[in-house]
Amino acid sequence: MKLVSKVTEIYCIADDFCKEYHLELNKTSLSLSNPSANSPKHRKRRGRMSDAEMITILILFHSNTFRNFKHFYLFYVCRELKKEFPNLLSYTRFVERMPRVAIPLLLFLKLGLMGECTGITFIDSTRIPVCENKRQSRNRVFKRVRPEGKKYYGMVLWLQTSSFV
Repeated sequence: MKLVSKVTEIYCIADDFCKEYHLELNKTSLSLSNPSANSPKHRKRRGRMSDAEMITILILFHSNTFRNFKHFYLFYVCRELKKEFPNLLSYTRFVERMPRVAIPLLLFLKLGLMGECTGITFIDSTRIPVCENKRQSRNRVFKRVRPEGKKYYGMVLWLQTSSFV
């Protein structure tokens, strides 16, 4: 696949971001100078897989054509990218640790990988039918927010993209 050549580049950018993120987080977070006996203890041991490695795998998943993360992780990452990620976690452990990197991943995507708007924006819409028209009186999920029509009952999804030059 084409993404194998981009793994190192994505990892280096994500690793630099994670180092800066953890420095800023440690500067601004509150610390307990005199912890009481009732305060929870925090482990100081680092995980087997770094946050940058996890962010890289999540970015690769969203850049790939796999439909679900389980098949991507088990059949692509564990087999094809074993050399790039030697300390892989099991699938269940990786999924358990994913919420830990959710905020750094979103910040990384927003601050590091979002492009500037060039002035040209493409907007597209598609209809998402909720149910068939003959059953619309029984549907209670989108009862107050749905648009109605003779031929359509459901929601409209809008996608807005900037052109990158």
